[in-house]
Amino acid sequence: MNFFATCPKGLEYLLRDELAALGASDAREALAGVHFAGDLAVAYRALLWSRLASRILMPIAQFDAPDGEALYEGVAAVDFSAHLGETATFAVDANGSTKGITHTHYAVQRVKDAVVDQFRRRSGERPAIDTERPAVRLNLLLRRERGTLSLDLSGAPLHQRGWRDGHGKASLKENLASAMLVRAHWPKIAADGGPLVDPMCGSGTLLVEGAWMAADVAPGWKREYYGVAGWLGHDAALWKTLRDEVDERAQTGLAKLDARFFGFDQDPAVLNEARHNAQRAGVAGFLHLGRQSLSHLKRTQECVRPGLVIVNPPYGQRLGERDALVPLYRELGEKLAGEFAGWRASAITSEPDLGRAIGLRAEKKYALYNGAIECQLLNFDLTVQEPTEPRVPKPLSPGAQMLKNRIEKNRKHLKKRVERDGVECYRLYDADLPEYAAAIDVYGEYLHIQEYQAPSSIPEETARTRWREIVRVAGETLGVPREKIALKQRYRAKGGEKYGRMDQRGEFVEVGEGGLRFLVNLWDYLDTGLFLDHRPLRARVRELARGKRFLNLFCYTGSVSVYAAAGGAAATTSVDLSNTYLEWASSNLTLNGYAGPPHRLVQADAQAFVDHDRGVYDLIFVDPPTFSNSKRADDFDVQRDHVRLLLACARRLAPGGLILFSNNYRRFELDAVALSSLAVRDISAATIPFDFERDAKIHRAWELRHASGA
Repeated sequence: MNFFATCPKGLEYLLRDELAALGASDAREALAGVHFAGDLAVAYRALLWSRLASRILMPIAQFDAPDGEALYEGVAAVDFSAHLGETATFAVDANGSTKGITHTHYAVQRVKDAVVDQFRRRSGERPAIDTERPAVRLNLLLRRERGTLSLDLSGAPLHQRGWRDGHGKASLKENLASAMLVRAHWPKIAADGGPLVDPMCGSGTLLVEGAWMAADVAPGWKREYYGVAGWLGHDAALWKTLRDEVDERAQTGLAKLDARFFGFDQDPAVLNEARHNAQRAGVAGFLHLGRQSLSHLKRTQECVRPGLVIVNPPYGQRLGERDALVPLYRELGEKLAGEFAGWRASAITSEPDLGRAIGLRAEKKYALYNGAIECQLLNFDLTVQEPTEPRVPKPLSPGAQMLKNRIEKNRKHLKKRVERDGVECYRLYDADLPEYAAAIDVYGEYLHIQEYQAPSSIPEETARTRWREIVRVAGETLGVPREKIALKQRYRAKGGEKYGRMDQRGEFVEVGEGGLRFLVNLWDYLDTGLFLDHRPLRARVRELARGKRFLNLFCYTGSVSVYAAAGGAAATTSVDLSNTYLEWASSNLTLNGYAGPPHRLVQADAQAFVDHDRGVYDLIFVDPPTFSNSKRADDFDVQRDHVRLLLACARRLAPGGLILFSNNYRRFELDAVALSSLAVRDISAATIPFDFERDAKIHRAWELRHASGA
């Protein structure tokens, strides 16, 4: 059976690993969730034991849903007698949109109509609507003209554990609190007997979740309502067995738990909530709660072993509030360094400036979302914090000094152009010195450094030394802290040099270009999501797009489609075989206000799409990979296959239309003879941006039109 677990953005990789540990197979992350497979017992364990998931969905139907009528028919084709009794209650949630369905309320109504009409035709009876605690909750996802209907086995969000009595100021959802604890290494610290301290505990969410983790208490232990209970496919005997196991493990774990959880807050009202929450969670006897300001925070005598200090301090969403919070964050850093040496610490904040005010070097940073607020979780290892006295840096080698001079020269040379054009993302250095073979790209306040292949004559130790110098010099010269530098380093292996394993941070950075906003991921992929050398091509698409029907093949993360939409395109169609990239493209379009029916996203092989599509387009952008050997499509070789691809594009081209074709294969040769039916113009020189002038072969580009001008 296939399932989908939803979660807040930023938790996908953690949730994937958690579900795999619960017995799920084929667990693979998606945007804000994880696909997984397993039997009913796996789904039940996820409901009871997942600390990170928001909902567990079981898809029961997929169908075309371009409009309300198709949606109704797709839902009506499902035999609901297998899922829902005719006198039971149900509810429907809907997310997303298609070309003809732009309001979720309308989508919900069409699903309800289809379900109710089916029961009425059969027996004259109909299930009733209950939006609070229905017997069965249905979930509809609309995306790319398709609908996915699922049973929501959770019924209510899984972060609702059943122990919360109230919500303190800026309280965390329970699954976000669990994610913070996992990222902060609390499970290991707890297993070693370490204490947990929250100096701004509010209603006690972090403390309760931490105590339950330490005691092996399932997050579903106190929940009374699950959507699975009213489903006709529910295995009550299996459910009871698993619930009994939850009870047994909770009782056993709590019997062994020590009173090593400490929470403090200045607000007596939220402290009272924390006490009630701890009582409802069955852990009141293990928590020490007290009214205290941060200035009085000290490590107590009970804290014999090193533990974890974890805190959700106030963020300050407005500039004046942020400035006022700087002393609080500074004091937090001083308390951590002075009172908790040898411990670990973790703090979450939405404001990087406040995070820096802590004054400690973060060992690791993670992107998390507290509701709609993008935050960073900062982890500190207080056993290795550097002394507060400024460290005298080791002098640069002569080669590193030359590198520093070159970077400073390049920055000065590009400065006026970058500021004049409002360019946030650009190439600053591109192996200008052969000894330091790397590309250094600026992405706003971040750096992306990518190592080139070193000649085989260079000793490995020399190459490693030069790499360390590149990272150090770039960071120091440009004033960028190490945590904001993404590195892509090669290693020598059988078959030649390769890039090392990418990170799996799931962290996106928002950057600007041409007055538009884009999401880039500097860590998880070899490419970041924005090809910097295509900046002039994107701008050209915007100039040409007004009123045009635009097609973007091999659309990647959709940046060119965003430019087309910004240029006034009548419609955009973005095609890529990768669902990951299409999700990314959807986010980029939405980020700039271009979501909805006029902007179609199609998961398909680009060649197959233009071979079978019957649409007509005024402007087509084609930027294929050099090679592609996906399991879901025929192998693609740009040199071998470009003629077939471009001729297929020409068949989809409206009279007077234009194809923009680009690729970065340096030995590529356009077959002008085979393309003689088209008027071809090489525009490569005009599409190389100023920051790539030293590498004019970074890509080549052509304009293609019908030769007749028709």
